[in-house]
Amino acid sequence: MNIKASRRSVFEIPAPLKVVGVASGGLLTEGEALDQALKGALSQALRETGFFGEAGETLLVQRPEGAFLLFGLGKKRGQELAELKAHGGRLAQALSRLSFREAAVEVFFADHLGKKEATYALAEGLFLGSYRFSKYKTQKEGEKRLRIHLARASQAEVERAKVVAEAVNYARDLVNEPPNLLTPAELARRALALAEAVGLEAEVWDERRIEEEGMGAFLAVAKGSANPPRFIKLVYRPERPLSRVALVGKGLTFDTGGYSLKPTESMSTMKSDMAGAAAVLGAMRAIAQLKPPYEVRAYIAAGENMISGSAYRVQDILKSYSGKTIEVLNTDAEGRLTLADALAYAEKEGAETIVELSTLTGAAVVALGEKVAALFSTDPGLQRRLLRAAKEAGEKVWPMPLEEAYREKLKSEFADLKNVGDRNGGAITAALFLTEFVKVPFAHLDIAGPAYTSKPHPLGPVGGTGFGVRTLLHFLA
Repeated sequence: MNIKASRRSVFEIPAPLKVVGVASGGLLTEGEALDQALKGALSQALRETGFFGEAGETLLVQRPEGAFLLFGLGKKRGQELAELKAHGGRLAQALSRLSFREAAVEVFFADHLGKKEATYALAEGLFLGSYRFSKYKTQKEGEKRLRIHLARASQAEVERAKVVAEAVNYARDLVNEPPNLLTPAELARRALALAEAVGLEAEVWDERRIEEEGMGAFLAVAKGSANPPRFIKLVYRPERPLSRVALVGKGLTFDTGGYSLKPTESMSTMKSDMAGAAAVLGAMRAIAQLKPPYEVRAYIAAGENMISGSAYRVQDILKSYSGKTIEVLNTDAEGRLTLADALAYAEKEGAETIVELSTLTGAAVVALGEKVAALFSTDPGLQRRLLRAAKEAGEKVWPMPLEEAYREKLKSEFADLKNVGDRNGGAITAALFLTEFVKVPFAHLDIAGPAYTSKPHPLGPVGGTGFGVRTLLHFLA
């Protein structure tokens, strides 16, 4: 999709299709002006058809002057940025079903939100809503290049929305790749290609270097697979950084659960167990272009959790990068083991703040469902900033407690820690486990619910959502 801002009104833009909003049964500002120019033809169409304008509903009106798409926005009052982004996504999907290749679009609710905010939100929704992943289909659906002109809009905000949306879609692409092709080595190769394309520093370790560095927890998880692990580091370095921020993403390119084997229905979406890594890489793609005033380092321990004669077992004791020992009581609690080593290394390299994203626990999904991520933080100020960033981004995040009394559940008779507690409070004990390896201000986002969707939604189709990218970018803005 190609989106351009225009200083002209919808009526003045020479496009074959003109899109105007309808909320609570009435036209908005641009639509009213257009209706007057058409001598009431649009309002007449509303009356004759009973078109009220439910969210995403459309009515195509053909006139001698051209074609006009009346687009439903639902209720006129109370519209906020997240809803406007959803309208953009629905509009992108509606336009994809029509034969037009070019359209002029009214910027909905600009008076209420401000022109720049409204332009950005609508453009981001249009870019995200037009996303498709058809790379492996031998018969492509009728994909077309659509040119959109946003009336009376800000080009700078369109360009910013494009950078962010392309970063989200990059993360979606990674999650949607099949696990037989997106192995740990391939994820590392793509990270290197990304770094070269946008100008980031990059380093990748193979399994020998990982062992030499002493990442025993990470290596234990990965050693059961025929596809060897990779440790990935990317760095964005401005001239005078205000501080150093580390982004850590869980990078399990496939997770069987190991000897604590997952049931088939739970394994069916495990190609998405690297969605945290995908979000971090997507964010780094945009960071290189948006250039925030912080040094940002990304760390990903990429591996597979498989079953073989060399796979790690229940009751194994592992020595982590930090030196702490861990007794394994569940091989399906593997992500926290890989993250323990990545977090400890990020802190050793001088991170002043660490934000980590992972599809870590089913318990977070039980607690908050499929649309809301769980946020745990050791620092109240960091938690507030992330919650504000998530709200600005339109991603749903809920704060959760790091209940210190539950730390007892992680004590082991034979090692420093167990990798799981009991069934109760599983998301909390997983977060507490991670805090054992970090002393600087730290936030853990458990994105197990919203990282992957089995149903189409206004901002995209079935598959990876790219959740977390926009929150990270708003946090760093």
